[in-house]
Amino acid sequence: MTKKKIIIIAVIVVAIAAFIAVNLLKKEKGTPVEIEKVEIGKIVQTVTGSGQIRPEVQVKVSANVAGKIIRLHAEEGDKVKKGQLLVELDPEQYIASLARAKSYRLSMRATEKKLKSELVRARELREKGLMSTADFEAAEAAYEAGVSNTQQAEANVNEAKDMLSKTKLHSDMDGIVTDLNKEAGEIALGAQFQEDVIMVVADLSKMEAAIEVDENDVVNVTLYDTSDIEIDAFPDTTFKGVVTQIANSATVRGLGTQEQVTNFEVTVALIEYNERFRPGMSTTVDIITETRNDVLKVPIQAVTTREKEKLTKKPDLEEHSKEDSEAGRNKDKKKEMIEVVFVIEDNHAIAKPVKLGISDDTYYEILSGIQEGDEVVTAPFRVLSRTLQTEDLIEIKEDKGEEDAD
Repeated sequence: MTKKKIIIIAVIVVAIAAFIAVNLLKKEKGTPVEIEKVEIGKIVQTVTGSGQIRPEVQVKVSANVAGKIIRLHAEEGDKVKKGQLLVELDPEQYIASLARAKSYRLSMRATEKKLKSELVRARELREKGLMSTADFEAAEAAYEAGVSNTQQAEANVNEAKDMLSKTKLHSDMDGIVTDLNKEAGEIALGAQFQEDVIMVVADLSKMEAAIEVDENDVVNVTLYDTSDIEIDAFPDTTFKGVVTQIANSATVRGLGTQEQVTNFEVTVALIEYNERFRPGMSTTVDIITETRNDVLKVPIQAVTTREKEKLTKKPDLEEHSKEDSEAGRNKDKKKEMIEVVFVIEDNHAIAKPVKLGISDDTYYEILSGIQEGDEVVTAPFRVLSRTLQTEDLIEIKEDKGEEDAD
């Protein structure tokens, strides 16, 4: 063999070796993802609502009769006792009304007495045959009318007394004056069917949070659910509470618009007492609707949805072309979407359908589909929600970075 042939063969061998080496070193790159192991743990499901705190019991003090306020016996913040005099209205016109009612009653009593005497004489005359039946019956009717007038006069006196008594307003409970709406010299309108509140007396030792809960969440709330209550005025402090009332009728805002919101009021009693609580303070309440221990759980961001029919194989150009050609015929056909998590198997992401249970702010309970110890893809969000397909090659990130923005 000549030297030239040896050189040619050597060059060919080197070229082949280099080609093989390049291909061996060349490695298909996978999709960079972050993963987390499936664990057993505790999940606490909550429903959140916001609103204000208020006293469990409060009484609005308003007048049933109209009059000028001549004296206030309590100021805002004062402690009052049940039966304590709070407000005095000008009584002069009601004293005069009572005097007129008593005078009219006296007149009616005198008339009744006279008619009774005339009836006695009429009865005697009739027994002697000196009065006709018609005249006797007229005397009897006149007496009955007199009795009725006397009773009416008596009722007028009682009504006048009642009206006069209502010029003095007393407290119906022990409590604190939390709101004072009028001052001495102002007029109390005095209506039985329309409130004209002079002051509010409340028992601040028993407070509750009145919150609004979305219509989709209120179905999970039941009476006596325990709750964590955060009040804006007390940062980094959580108070305990219990659900005492769930409204049956909704509160609707923005009716008929795209911003329409339907909520239900839920009342949560605060178990702890704090003398610094004030009605109207803003609050956020987490109602604990269910707690489960020792359950299989995955991060919420690991759960996504995919078309059921595409889970067995990866879509390719031919499939896309076929789908496009049949798009017109399948416009009305809804694609069946199922919940999945991507499990890592041999450096590939395998979509596994899962059945979900309850959830908290960070985890879903998994009822079936995966096992403890499985590694699931948790990020990036864009990859999980859109591009990642079953059997895709993946590359696990060593350091977790920020998730892609959608």
